[in-house]
Amino acid sequence: MMISAKLAVIMCAIFAAMCFGVAITGFTSLGDITDPVKRADGYGFAWFWTFLGFVAVLFGFLSAWIMRAPKDGEN
Repeated sequence: MMISAKLAVIMCAIFAAMCFGVAITGFTSLGDITDPVKRADGYGFAWFWTFLGFVAVLFGFLSAWIMRAPKDGEN
């Protein structure tokens, strides 16, 4: 299955939005946790989803950059 560059940009944007949503939810729900070990685990979980969101944004920008590159035979 081949994915076009436009579809890759759209899929990356959707995935990044989902990842950042999970990360924001994770960061905002840490106020209720009193156990320091569980709180540290929660921070790790939220930062992991933040990292995934940034990876999705990076691949989205790369796909958009590939879309803009001139094709063979174009000036």
